[in-house]
Amino acid sequence: MKKIQMHTPLVEMDGDEMTRILWKMIKEELLLPYIDLNTEYYDLGLEYRNETDDQVTIDAAMAAKKYGVAVKCATITPNQARMKEYSLKKMYKSPNGTIRAILDGTVFRAPIVVKGIEPCVKNWKKPITLARHAYGDVYKNTEFYIDKPGKVELVYTSEDGEEKRALVQEFKAPGVAMGMHNMDASIESFARSCFNYALDTKQDVWFGAKDTISKTYDGRFKEVFQNVFEKEFKEKFQDAGLVYFYSLIDDIVARVMKAEGGFIWACKNYDGDVMSDMVSSAFGSLAMMTSVLVSPDGYYEYEAAHGTVQRHYYRHLEGKETSTNSVATIFAWSGALRKRGELDKNAELADFAQKLEKATLNTIESGKMTKDLALITTLKNAKVLNSRDFILAVRKELDKMM
Repeated sequence: MKKIQMHTPLVEMDGDEMTRILWKMIKEELLLPYIDLNTEYYDLGLEYRNETDDQVTIDAAMAAKKYGVAVKCATITPNQARMKEYSLKKMYKSPNGTIRAILDGTVFRAPIVVKGIEPCVKNWKKPITLARHAYGDVYKNTEFYIDKPGKVELVYTSEDGEEKRALVQEFKAPGVAMGMHNMDASIESFARSCFNYALDTKQDVWFGAKDTISKTYDGRFKEVFQNVFEKEFKEKFQDAGLVYFYSLIDDIVARVMKAEGGFIWACKNYDGDVMSDMVSSAFGSLAMMTSVLVSPDGYYEYEAAHGTVQRHYYRHLEGKETSTNSVATIFAWSGALRKRGELDKNAELADFAQKLEKATLNTIESGKMTKDLALITTLKNAKVLNSRDFILAVRKELDKMM
């Protein structure tokens, strides 16, 4: 058959360990037989990041700005053990954090719902999309340990010399202190990304913070969201029949547990980090979770929500069989290809992305799945496939559709 053509390149960001192995399999078996794949390739594997002093990550993010759509494999964020293992020059930052900062994006994560994998929360009937603010707070904090009596103050000195000072704590004994910040511009971008994504996906937006306790810090989040909504999105939401709803984060959590899903849950950085894992685990696993970074300037970066599956990679290196779930990585490719098709008005490419997702879900619903899903499925007589055989089973299903 004639291969589907791509008019504009995707930015392809390769990654590490077991997900790098799956990445290659997915391209060879599920993409290249059907698409004349057009990508601008960047190797974000830890060895090459070390070789380039992490310049490759910056280059990849700038390419995403140029072409508008990127797809990323899972990557290692090094710790002390990784520094030794890979003989690194220094402790490099998270590639995801670097890319988010450059694209000024919001991360949207949603579970991949499939028959036979039922949510732990019985009333969740539709996916819950987590929108995580990706700047500041504890992820850009300054902190230290206090080892003797004294006082910690928060001090602001303006460029013209004005000073503001507030006592944090008078320490009589050892303890810890932390300072953190956020920026109006980043919160505004977060709000716009959430509201634009809601209009794109036809979902309500729920946002929660703790402005009763953090009257200035969290209060600013609440205020900025409301201002952006009133000035730019209120009429659009009314026309689309959508709702924006704010409440305290604890109230939102309680409401989420009793809801049926089908909305966007906007979270501050730390809340989104924690709650996305809770939602994904309740729906099945992180390997069944889509993740897309959306910039208010119209850039999109698709990735799997999970890590590099280190334990399986070591088994693979020993020549042992693995049964690694590749669904989230497949959906990262399908999401990027669909968006590329939409932006280029390439209906054939967007249709292929839809078929790839359908073939993947059909494979699982037919009882063929990786070990992690077989342990939690309600389907009878599930057949456990290894990493490659699952991808080959998806290919067989995809062949029928094509």
